[in-house]
Amino acid sequence: MGAFSRQEFFQELFQGCLLPTAQQGLEQVWQLLLICLVCRLLWMLSLPPFLKHLITVAGGFYTLYLFFELHMIWVVLLSLLCYLILFLCRHSSIRGTFLSITVLIYLLLGELHMMDTTTWHKMRGSQMVVAMKAISLAFDLDRGVVTSVPSPMEFMGYVYFVGTVIFGPWISFNSYKEALEGRKLSLSWLWKVSICWVKSQVCLVISNCVAPYLFPYFIPIFGDKLLRSKKRRKIRGSIARWLLSYENAVSFHFSNYFVGYLSETTTTLAGAGFTEEKDNLKWDMTVAKPLNIEFPRSMVEVVTSWNVPMSRFLHTYVFKSALKFGTFSAILVTYTASALLHGLSFHLGAVLLSLGFITYVEHVFRKRLAAIFDACVLSKNCQPNCTHRNKKTLWVYVINTVFSALAILHLTYLGSVFTSSVDYIDEDEDNVTHHTIQKWSELSWSSHWLTFGCWVLYRLIL
Repeated sequence: MGAFSRQEFFQELFQGCLLPTAQQGLEQVWQLLLICLVCRLLWMLSLPPFLKHLITVAGGFYTLYLFFELHMIWVVLLSLLCYLILFLCRHSSIRGTFLSITVLIYLLLGELHMMDTTTWHKMRGSQMVVAMKAISLAFDLDRGVVTSVPSPMEFMGYVYFVGTVIFGPWISFNSYKEALEGRKLSLSWLWKVSICWVKSQVCLVISNCVAPYLFPYFIPIFGDKLLRSKKRRKIRGSIARWLLSYENAVSFHFSNYFVGYLSETTTTLAGAGFTEEKDNLKWDMTVAKPLNIEFPRSMVEVVTSWNVPMSRFLHTYVFKSALKFGTFSAILVTYTASALLHGLSFHLGAVLLSLGFITYVEHVFRKRLAAIFDACVLSKNCQPNCTHRNKKTLWVYVINTVFSALAILHLTYLGSVFTSSVDYIDEDEDNVTHHTIQKWSELSWSSHWLTFGCWVLYRLIL
């Protein structure tokens, strides 16, 4: 559609992209949605706990086969290995650390030796969810949050919970047990499922049909000159490169929102993702917060809003465990763990480790500025009763706006490596490495230099 005029583009948009994208999205997940609903209805019956666990294992197995066929055996092997470690170390007090190391070794061996990279990466999401569930359970056992090692059927039911086994998100073992209690159907539950499904489809359409054509058609900054160009990537100039990078970043962002809202849909449909206060049941699971990402206050806010459950997992089980080595070391360990869980891919690892440095420097720099100016310019919003003297003055808004603009620049820079072509070169890591370095070189390594500059200023005013 890139060679069309604006009028022709919008005429072809519906039939050429919007409708096929929505149809394909439904075709790929309708069976998963049906299985989630059936399990939800069965759990409302007065069935023995063992049978409920057996149902969710069967549903999870069938769903894994639908998406991965016989390659699902690698997910099954990981879950069996995790339970074996939990059982053998049932009297130990460091099960979380030991299981974490074992899982990471398994994932690294799987990616390097056990099968081809492309097939392994297709299962990366399910592998990551199983790993996170097992690791969190091990730490909860060490900390006494879970009192005893679950039975094999309970454990398998937890890791294969049909609402989270494909798209996530991570949920705790106690949340899984609460889901199996089978809360009554309600309008609030149906509304949550419906609105999340609609949001997921809107995000999918934006990712595939809007973001790649954002500036030539929807926001025609360059007018007809850009529209008539057959190959927009040949356009020279720093502005054009940044605009194209922003398109790539937005497309990547909305593909993440699509997965996030879809995971909210499946998890809620299966009966999890709620909080209970007295007799009031709220279906309030949140996976991603798009507004906090597209209009960020800081990169710290972006990181915590990208995947809320995973951020909570990393903070609870990785960051807090590593905090005894110091804040900066704990941040590096957390982002390294996230990179390893996501798989051995240079562009993912480079982005995540860069995020670690960016968020740390931004946090300490703004914390220092807040102390010097006695103002609400921290990475996170201050509480209404904070002790800062300067809260809503104009220059405070200016400082926060500057950091928001820097966050958007960082997002554009980091997101530029996630082009559609990178999915086709995953088999050759050298090509991925070259692609990442080339993209950042085209943008003059701006984000890294800005981070270094902020760190220098922080050290100067320390």
